Amino acid sequence: MTNSSILILLAAGCIIAPALTYAQANATPTVSRAFPDRVSSSDRAAGASDPGYRAAAASENVQSLDPAAATQAWLATMPRAQREKSDAYFEGGYWLILWNFLVAVAISVFLLASRISVRLRDFAERITGFKTLQVIAYALPYLVIVYVLSFPLNLYEHFFREHQYGFATQSFLSWFREQLIGLGVAIIGGTILLIVLYAVFRRAPRTWWIWGTVVAVSFMFVVVFIAPVFIEPLFNTYKPLTKPEIRDPILAMARANQIPVKQVFEVDASRQTTRVSANVSGVLGTTRIALNDNLLKQCTLPEIREVMAHEMGHYVLNHGAKLLTYFGIFILVGFAFTHVFFDAAVARWGSKWSMRGIADPAGLPLLVLILSALLFVATPFLNTVVRVTEREADAFGINTSREPDGMAKVALKLGAYRKLDPAPLEEFIFFDHPSGRARIRMAMDWKAANLPVGQSTLSESSSTSP
Repeated sequence: MTNSSILILLAAGCIIAPALTYAQANATPTVSRAFPDRVSSSDRAAGASDPGYRAAAASENVQSLDPAAATQAWLATMPRAQREKSDAYFEGGYWLILWNFLVAVAISVFLLASRISVRLRDFAERITGFKTLQVIAYALPYLVIVYVLSFPLNLYEHFFREHQYGFATQSFLSWFREQLIGLGVAIIGGTILLIVLYAVFRRAPRTWWIWGTVVAVSFMFVVVFIAPVFIEPLFNTYKPLTKPEIRDPILAMARANQIPVKQVFEVDASRQTTRVSANVSGVLGTTRIALNDNLLKQCTLPEIREVMAHEMGHYVLNHGAKLLTYFGIFILVGFAFTHVFFDAAVARWGSKWSMRGIADPAGLPLLVLILSALLFVATPFLNTVVRVTEREADAFGINTSREPDGMAKVALKLGAYRKLDPAPLEEFIFFDHPSGRARIRMAMDWKAANLPVGQSTLSESSSTSP
């Protein structure tokens, strides 16, 4: 499940017109070809099985499996150079969290101190007397300015760095074209949201933080509803998956779990990235199962089954609704703090920056600055909320797919971009998914319980590439 975009929309982007586009925010896990699909001696040491493994034939071996030792043996199969590269990539992301925060703060301070924000407000008031149109006239240039000022970091983080580590496949022109599409989406969505929020600010200046939370959560629900139908096709082509050996097992799992879909869609993500992605998205009739072509090319059928079962877990366990609720609480608390800090800042610097209060669009950079600081501080807690739902989906996935070795191999492949074995505090602060070590340990605990494994119709080592 991709959640970076959700976090941005919920906690900050619903106010600040994110500089990162929808396509960027939906970056998804990478599968590396550094790991062979065949079972190695290390796999056997870890208790891994051949594709034809059956519980009855291997009962004695499974019963004697030591999950801790098996987990370490799986981790040891990752080449040292690949692990160092993965650690460097992921740990670099820690600094990017800080740099993105500092850039957001710097842009906000610049817009306030240079009085650009005030000039945009004054310009909007000169051209129209209607408050709604004034918000639009302010929001459009504001969103473009924020995007332009944040573009250098955006370019490094999402183009140069991705190419440096071998995860991106797009040329600059193709990437920039999607950036402009994403900017258009952000401008439309951000402007609509700001219109509604500033209407709330004007009508309820003392209790806006309560009603603003209702608006933000409602906005997020609408985004979840329309994204599969109107937004995602702007960046990729979706077509029905035609391979019955892959499609039919996925649909069988969907039927068994009451997921109302009749086909599986394939996404042409390989023209943008080497990362794999899959999801079960949508609500109220827009539900859709989709997996990208990288998953089809780079993973075996047991691995695909496990990944898709994990994604179905998010749907069956109502994680969409739960995350809306959890993040709604975060937003409510964040808006309450923002209400206090914003009023205090206006009392201290309002005359200097020519801000009249919360309903004044000129104060938007200050609002963004405060929310950015709160989001930065809340990062470990937001990550924990998402990580818990991901672990629940992992448990659902392995019980549905019954592919412990498939889960372990996928965890290793995802280790190409996510640190496999972090320290506990490191995982708490920076990980919005369980670490590879935690996922492999879950798979080995499941396997040690001697539960029946998946009855895949194809050999694990057989190719699923087109």
